[in-house]
Amino acid sequence: MTDVQSGETEELAPLTNSDEESAGEARAEMLTLRGVKKKYGSFEAVKNLELQVHRGEIFGFLGPNGAGKTTTIRMVAGILRPTSGDILVGGDDLNQEPEKAKSRIGYIPDRPYLYDKLSGGEFLRFVAGLWGREGAEVEARADRLLDLFQLTEWKDELIESYSHGMRQKILISSALIHQPELIVVDEPMVGLDPRSARLLKDLFREFVGHGGTVFLSTHTLEVAEALCDRIAIINHGEVIAFGTMDELRSQAEAGGAHLEEIFLKVTGGEAMSHVIESLREAIEK
Repeated sequence: MTDVQSGETEELAPLTNSDEESAGEARAEMLTLRGVKKKYGSFEAVKNLELQVHRGEIFGFLGPNGAGKTTTIRMVAGILRPTSGDILVGGDDLNQEPEKAKSRIGYIPDRPYLYDKLSGGEFLRFVAGLWGREGAEVEARADRLLDLFQLTEWKDELIESYSHGMRQKILISSALIHQPELIVVDEPMVGLDPRSARLLKDLFREFVGHGGTVFLSTHTLEVAEALCDRIAIINHGEVIAFGTMDELRSQAEAGGAHLEEIFLKVTGGEAMSHVIESLREAIEK
């Protein structure tokens, strides 16, 4: 796992605005959502969402299909504009100062839409250039990221020749190329081989260890339970459970339950789990 385990972790450190952040870490919250709503016609996909994500934590954002999870992720990443409410990234209003707020974010969507006629190296230079980064420093950082994900030999090959997993790796690299303070990631393990999935988990931990923040959405509850410091569960556009694993267990009155059991209980999925268990027992007989 090269850079992550060898101690060469300066490449994972977020690039902070030192003049703004030096005074006793005045801005403790990396991401704040205040009264955020998103409507499509008369349908309210996200309802009055209130969240605070601390600097230096991996924050899990979970929910069943149609709960408003991806809509929220896209609003946080600046792709969708909320119908009402405020989203602050490092204190910068995403609506009032979009370029400044977005420069703090690295976004990893669940589907890697890329420019097929660029090579991997060209794509990383292109993304860095969007944030005003260029030159030897960017080249060195790109090479380290490509090496990290075993893509060095593919650097000059067109992305159209990449497999799905390779596309996901180059997308993750592009999210890190400008040294963001906040990584917003939707289903990070999709398409990754076991080595790369483990590497990404280690990378996230190194990133937050250097003061970065990860806002993560996933359906893989085992990953969320093992990786996240705090978790919010959303359903029907509203947060229905929030906190550390111990706090979630307390809220759900679930004793020593794992996240999957808590998730099913608070989202009304227990009935389905009973059906699955009955089917399993019938098959085993």
